[in-house]
Amino acid sequence: MKSKEIKIALMAIVAIVLLFIGLNMLKGVNVFKSTNTFYVKFADVAGLTESSPVYANGYNVGIVSRIDYTYDRTDQVIVVVDLNKSMNVPQGTRAELESELMGGVKMSLVLGQNPTALLAPGDTISGGIHEGAMVKLEKMLPTFEQMLPKLDTIMANLQRLTGDSALLQTLHNTAAITADLRQTTHTLNGMMANDVPQMVDNLKRTSAHVEQITADVAKSDIAGTMKSVNHTMASMQTVSANLVQTTSFLDTQMRSRDNSLGLFLNDAGFYNHLTSTMSHADSLMIDLKAHPKRYVHFSIFGKKDK
Repeated sequence: MKSKEIKIALMAIVAIVLLFIGLNMLKGVNVFKSTNTFYVKFADVAGLTESSPVYANGYNVGIVSRIDYTYDRTDQVIVVVDLNKSMNVPQGTRAELESELMGGVKMSLVLGQNPTALLAPGDTISGGIHEGAMVKLEKMLPTFEQMLPKLDTIMANLQRLTGDSALLQTLHNTAAITADLRQTTHTLNGMMANDVPQMVDNLKRTSAHVEQITADVAKSDIAGTMKSVNHTMASMQTVSANLVQTTSFLDTQMRSRDNSLGLFLNDAGFYNHLTSTMSHADSLMIDLKAHPKRYVHFSIFGKKDK
């Protein structure tokens, strides 16, 4: 009897253990793997439930073991997570809740940047809602609502602008200008195809002529020519110096009374005497014209009449 009771008791214990393991396996808890416990503080768990998986970089690293609501503080909910013992949690790590497409909420750890400074088991991690596209869109809705009246005004102005005859005339003018530009481009293409090559050929011939002239100049005796020019310039300078010396000598002689030319030019008495002589000569010529018989006497028949 005792052995039968022992067997029943052992079977009950095994059943309880298997039930416990099975229930934890259904919850996603591996009872044979050691874990570290961390606490995550949220303001809103957004429908998170126990046994929800915890991800890091998209990989399942733990599970939500318990959710505790603090009734004395309605602004936070404490979530207890069990992470794999080999999972290192850097300082600055935060948890984000993200809604899945098929329903449910998953928790993702956004790891800190410093892998050497780690959190210890039992530390608290800050949490929040993942700002996905829908969340960002919801935040942008008030801005869109504020923009709607402005968009209506802009659309009205665009309609008024597109209906303005001046705009249509401007478009017609633009089309005409485009046609003129197309014609000008066609003309330029013709010039580039015909006139420009001819101009280039002319420039090439001119360049060849210039090169020939340069070669001829290079072959000429420029050094000898310059030597002759320098000799001529030296002779001209000598002649100029002689002219300056002669002019200075003449000026000195004209100012001096030691020679005839100086006396002639500087003696006032001689000048006055010469002036008087010229005056008498002038009077004589006047009298000669008035009374020629006083000075010239001749007779065909004989003696002069005195």
